Amino acid sequence: MDSVIDRAFAAALYGDGDEGLDTGASLLAASPASDDELRRRGEEYLTRAWRHGWQPADVLRMVRRDLDDPHVRLAATLIHAETGRYAHLPPRWSAQLTEMAPTAHPAHPAHPAHPAQPSRTHTARPDRFTRATTHLQLYRLLLRLPPLEPVGPPPGESVPGPVEGESRTLTRIRALLAKAEATGYPEEAEALTAKAQELMARHSLDEALLAARTHAKDVPGACRIGVDAPYETAKAMLLDAVAAANHCRAVWNEAFGFSAVVGFESDLEAVELLHTSLLVQGTTAMTKAEAGQRAAGRKRTKTFRQSFLVAYAHRIGGRLAEAGEHAVTEAAREAAADARGAAGPPPDLLPVLAARDVAVTDRAERMFPETTTTRVRGVTDGEGWAHGTAAADRAEVGRGRAGRGRALP
Repeated sequence: MDSVIDRAFAAALYGDGDEGLDTGASLLAASPASDDELRRRGEEYLTRAWRHGWQPADVLRMVRRDLDDPHVRLAATLIHAETGRYAHLPPRWSAQLTEMAPTAHPAHPAHPAHPAQPSRTHTARPDRFTRATTHLQLYRLLLRLPPLEPVGPPPGESVPGPVEGESRTLTRIRALLAKAEATGYPEEAEALTAKAQELMARHSLDEALLAARTHAKDVPGACRIGVDAPYETAKAMLLDAVAAANHCRAVWNEAFGFSAVVGFESDLEAVELLHTSLLVQGTTAMTKAEAGQRAAGRKRTKTFRQSFLVAYAHRIGGRLAEAGEHAVTEAAREAAADARGAAGPPPDLLPVLAARDVAVTDRAERMFPETTTTRVRGVTDGEGWAHGTAAADRAEVGRGRAGRGRALP
């Protein structure tokens, strides 16, 4: 005889209507003994998602987009429980789990409250039927997640390496960008961002030269970066521009709200930092510009924002490409000067960088053999475009890394 869980899942998870959900939730609500098995099945669905290329941040993004806060809390709790079973996790997973608030689902007896979470006596405890419905709605979403192109091994298959912290250079870059985002003075933000770009350029070139000298078997990797609505096309353009200027390739998956970025590890880390910072700075500038437009009586908020962000991304891409060329020129000049005082010829940067670009392009084309070009729509506000371009000019990028700027057309 089928278990209560099997009968509830058969009714609820393989249809689109509410009738099956109600039937399944009624069965679960009447069977408190099934609570532990219900939780275990949820963890099994997550294990299946990892095997299909999903990562914790990807899953939570989908839950947050398509469902509600109770589902997000439940998903976070299940993710922390499931990933806690592994002796080690793939790269980037620990950071994703740290950013994911480990809020236990307060509505299920099998999920005790997390000790770091304060009690919330003002929140009414949902009944068993509501709790069961939340589980089934979440599990229906998890069950329907399609396979993705992996950007790393699933947990349990990655080989543990030496435990290393963030490099001192990346720590300094992170601190500089945080200050640039926090300051209320544009001139200070420009100086801080310029310094961060200078450090990024040197870090990237040093990593490339070290790999070439030591003949290290360094190969491109990949990561996913969320591209959230609204104005996701413009945000994807900005990420594409930052990635291209830093020897990476970005492929936007509009349906699932992320871009897969392919590149060498040091460059991927810098892309994540820079994209986040530029998006924060651009959004802050857009908010200020929009306030001025509203004060003047304008009401076309949506078209203004879309045009602003597209112009911002377009201009940033061009400036990053220019900064990259400048960085390579300066590095080559410094290498030549150093070589005059030492034995041996100066290192030739261009072949080293070209070889890494070829490796990244090859990896990206193997991962995503079929891509399409996205046409930007809704850029009709001239004031928004002008303000966005001006904001990109104020977001001084200083010295960036080499690469070709590429914006979505």
